[in-house]
Amino acid sequence: MKAYDQLIRHEGNEDLFRAVEMSIAALVSDYPFHIHVEGLRGTGKTTILRAAGSILPPITRIKSCPYNCDPLSPHCPIHRAMSSEEIKEIGTEVIPRPFLEISHSAKMGTVVGSIDLQKLTDSTRSEAALLPGTIPRAHRGIVFIDEINRLADVSPEIADILLDVMGTKPGRIQVEETGLHTAAMPVSVTIWAASNPDEEPGSLTQIRRQLADRFDFAVNMGRPADSQAIFAILAKAAGLVPTIPVHVGNMRSVTVDSDFRNLLASIYVDFGLESLRSVEAMEAGMVLSAVLAGRSAIDVADMTRIVPLALGHRTDAATIANIIKSIQNTDNSAPQVKETVENRPGVRTRMNTEVSTQLKQNWWHSLVEKLQRKLASSRPNRQTSKDSSSQSCSAGGNGCAAASVPDTVAAPPNKAVPLCQLKTEQYVSSDDNKIQR
Repeated sequence: MKAYDQLIRHEGNEDLFRAVEMSIAALVSDYPFHIHVEGLRGTGKTTILRAAGSILPPITRIKSCPYNCDPLSPHCPIHRAMSSEEIKEIGTEVIPRPFLEISHSAKMGTVVGSIDLQKLTDSTRSEAALLPGTIPRAHRGIVFIDEINRLADVSPEIADILLDVMGTKPGRIQVEETGLHTAAMPVSVTIWAASNPDEEPGSLTQIRRQLADRFDFAVNMGRPADSQAIFAILAKAAGLVPTIPVHVGNMRSVTVDSDFRNLLASIYVDFGLESLRSVEAMEAGMVLSAVLAGRSAIDVADMTRIVPLALGHRTDAATIANIIKSIQNTDNSAPQVKETVENRPGVRTRMNTEVSTQLKQNWWHSLVEKLQRKLASSRPNRQTSKDSSSQSCSAGGNGCAAASVPDTVAAPPNKAVPLCQLKTEQYVSSDDNKIQR
């Protein structure tokens, strides 16, 4: 696997790198910050996310705790009832921060947990106990889900588990097994996910919109557009470029001014955003942007940068562009962001799609109007009849004389004859009849 600091950054993946580093900074502050990246296959989504697992800072846990309990706040069924003295006797240990994966073919037992068969079949001391699944074991760490759109499509029950885990911060998980007491516990797990919306079964927003909304940031991965970026990628593969260290700060060192919160509240109301998670993600993104910049306060540029990432999966591109203009207008002295929302790879694609759809709708409405005009021109001119009728009314003096029937009613010249009284050649066409005629 490639090292994170050996990966090349270019226009197409810079948003993903930034989102990953924001999520890691949030992790240090014990704040799960979920990110979902969409893009074409082969653009490096999975490579970047997996490589980032190697730069995660370690954690301190209660010794041998399978749930990664924090010694200062134990949460698992084994240690949460213990006193600080009892935990001190057990001891602590420093381990790598968990980075686990869930595939789209995963089962409920492996994700949530199941009966520990090893303890159950122990001949010396048999006992019924839980074997924690991927999510409980990833407490205080990261769970990566590749092809999350497929998982949401084929395993809706696991998608339901993710809704609980990502619904609050920290989340919650409940393990249920026949013959055992239900075990419910808080879990602080950060979810990273990747998908290709152009392949079956489609984008996550279309499959499970509620799950898509759980992600704080949705990143659209683009391909490198510069040949120099390709050259740099090949040079990195050959080990020709030195590594660059990654610095991570703390969210608690950044203060959010009340003016920014008022601005977020106005954006939520004025632009009709549906989910409150949208403004929560924007605030967290602003703080993390300041953390990565080494600042203790946020500015308008922080807010402008994160709007497409926080709202790209929650509203349309036109609304995002209007929100950015609104933010920039609040402070004329704030630096303008060089790359506007329309120039971002993912948003640009959505805007082109929307424009194409609008053109198709305009073409269809134009066709319908032409047909309506054509039909109107082929009908009798009723307005002329009405005008002539009103003229005869006005010429009548005291009252309006009844218009003549031929002028107002269009009817056959003769009374209709039943088919049974007609000769066959009058209503059946044949070659003989044509010859006689």
